[in-house]
Amino acid sequence: MRSSNPVFSRRGFSRDNGYAGFNTAPQAGYAQGNPYAQNPYAQNPYAQTDAPYGAPPQAPVTTDRMTMDDVVVRSALTLGTVAVGAVLAWALLPVSGTSYGLAIGAALVAFVLAMVQSFKRTPSPALILGYAAFEGVFLGVFSEMFNSRWSGAPFQAVLGTMAVSGATLLVYKAGWIRVTARYARIGIAIAIAFMVVMAINLLLVAFGVAEDGGLRSFGPLGALVGIIAILLGAFFLTLDFKQIEDGIAYGAPRNESWLAAFGLTMTLVWIYVEMLRLVAIFSSND
Repeated sequence: MRSSNPVFSRRGFSRDNGYAGFNTAPQAGYAQGNPYAQNPYAQNPYAQTDAPYGAPPQAPVTTDRMTMDDVVVRSALTLGTVAVGAVLAWALLPVSGTSYGLAIGAALVAFVLAMVQSFKRTPSPALILGYAAFEGVFLGVFSEMFNSRWSGAPFQAVLGTMAVSGATLLVYKAGWIRVTARYARIGIAIAIAFMVVMAINLLLVAFGVAEDGGLRSFGPLGALVGIIAILLGAFFLTLDFKQIEDGIAYGAPRNESWLAAFGLTMTLVWIYVEMLRLVAIFSSND
């Protein structure tokens, strides 16, 4: 269930003059060949430390480069698979102990598939769509559980997710947020610290040290943590947008659009889950 971990070590697109993440300094020898053949996690040699966007070099002439249409189509397929899985789970798995067990199992399968894809050097549509299907099953049961207690919460969470993603895209395209290497480093450091704190909180709750969910309670503190989590999701959306923009500009292979869809789906699922919890918290306090 990658929804609980938005790709802190996300790979960029593979290199055929494609995208490969963020960098702290230019690399030498880029023009002599592919510096990423030995290390799929190597950094982007054209993203300067503090420069927002440099003028990209001329991409090589090829007919098999990624385009925005490719990203849109793959993202629609992946998100559509999540939606279909969620609708079917909602309709066929009424809230019960059995459905909870199936949802947890689906989440674990989705997490494993996401991990396998994250460490593969090339995108696998089967793995990505499989992740989306199992993630959808989990979200369907999870959403139905919330809806049974807070009627309409999933619909409000969907609207909230659309609002956050739309606002983030608007701010990004307007240039109000500049995705530099420093921006990425600071944001990822905050995200890792957040996840470490959440993991410690989970252990404290599991051993009975913290009550009512601890930092993830349905009170004011839980609302604050939820808002932080949503802001982190928006941060990862800006990294997704930058990757897509750079991948297209630098001639990433067309099949890399599956990686773009994969990253966007995980980030949007993260935002939706946190938004659903936030809606429930605010509804509980009414």
